[in-house]
Amino acid sequence: MSNLQEPSFRESVDLMFNRAVALMDLPPGLEEKIRVCNATYTVRFGVRLRGEMHTFTGYRSVHSEHMEPVKGGIRYAINVHQDEVEALAALMTYKCALVEAPFGGSKGGLCIDPRKYEEHELERITRRFAYELAKRDLIHPSQNVPAPDMGTGEREMAWIADQYARMNTTDINARACVTGKPLNAGGIAGRVEATGRGVQYALREFFRHPEDIAKAGLEGKLKGKRIIVQGLGNVGYHAAKFLSEEDGALITGIIERDGSLYRAEGLDVEAVHNWIAKHGGISGYPDAKLSEDGAELLEHECDILIPAALEGVINLTNANRVQAPLIIEAANGPVTAGADEILREKGTVIIPDMYANAGGVTVSYFEWVKNLSHIRFGRMQRRQEEARHQLVVDELEAISESMGNKWSLSDNFKQKYLRGADELELVRSGLDDTMRIAYQSMREVWHDRDDVTDLRTAAYLVSITKVAASYRAKGL
Repeated sequence: MSNLQEPSFRESVDLMFNRAVALMDLPPGLEEKIRVCNATYTVRFGVRLRGEMHTFTGYRSVHSEHMEPVKGGIRYAINVHQDEVEALAALMTYKCALVEAPFGGSKGGLCIDPRKYEEHELERITRRFAYELAKRDLIHPSQNVPAPDMGTGEREMAWIADQYARMNTTDINARACVTGKPLNAGGIAGRVEATGRGVQYALREFFRHPEDIAKAGLEGKLKGKRIIVQGLGNVGYHAAKFLSEEDGALITGIIERDGSLYRAEGLDVEAVHNWIAKHGGISGYPDAKLSEDGAELLEHECDILIPAALEGVINLTNANRVQAPLIIEAANGPVTAGADEILREKGTVIIPDMYANAGGVTVSYFEWVKNLSHIRFGRMQRRQEEARHQLVVDELEAISESMGNKWSLSDNFKQKYLRGADELELVRSGLDDTMRIAYQSMREVWHDRDDVTDLRTAAYLVSITKVAASYRAKGL
């Protein structure tokens, strides 16, 4: 099939939105209000580098202000453009509504290849970009809160937070202007791993429902399932690592920029990750079958396919050949609207991006709350929790003694039971709870409505219903 028929990423999001609202009874005016992007700011700024002036183009798009602040990452990529940023901002609106994070949707991007610049150069560029956005309140703790995305991470978020604080010296909540910061700059434990961890929790929740497993033509538990991961960046790496180490899944394939690795018995995710960090790619990696055409592996037989890098990797040209019965979208928009239709007709179950990769914004929400409350999670209650548990253990041991020590509590049990939850455990607990509840809200629509045949449409219906309710509450 010709690629000419392929909708753009922006068109894909609109098509999927339209498919969902066609099943709803929204007033046409409200439907249009929810669909459109409220505002997009384009900035072009100069930075003097290497003895000459370089001009950079950046974007910050605000899709919906039904709740504020608006939330969404900033990506650094050479092919960033306005349509992509607006589509991603729309996805953020629906994503936040689905997982009940109290934000509107936003997104940012800077047209830059970060690998071409030294660290000190990237810092100057980032600070100038942050300055341009902050002076227009497009970075602000109560109005617009960015986060990391493709090509950015903790380092860039720390620079942005510091730049905002320099411009707003009396703002006590300055650290809440951005999330995804390093721990020592106001970040939260578990944020780096959050999106990958969310993918793991999403799959765990899916595999708790035999009816859903059967719809994908699978059976049993996660253990032993063959998984192919496309993109071993932050999200793909953490998802693959946790699923293999903690759930016993087999990562049989890894697709990267310079090709793919395949091993039927399962790959060592940590070893592959370390190899890429050292050599800049998978080329030369031992103990696996190496192919230079990485995209071929998307069509290989497996139980679960995790596209965790770019949008549009599963499209009209290859959707017919994708064999995975279950796809979980760890990236934003990896399946185009056209491919989505083909896969649905084949009976493939797709766990959609707006749910599957919502772990990042969920833990970003926790970080924002931590910054506004100015206290880390667990600080007030951890020792009190341990003291209460100690009372129970002491009482049980006293009863055992009075009965002639016929039984005793194992040291392993006591060690686990007596330890109060720290910030990381509380973050993981909150993320797990969020992913479970959001999945249940989707599957309820999926199973209860005859006109809803897939999880994506169900996710859009849940999200749009919540956004519409927020607008109505505002009097719109």
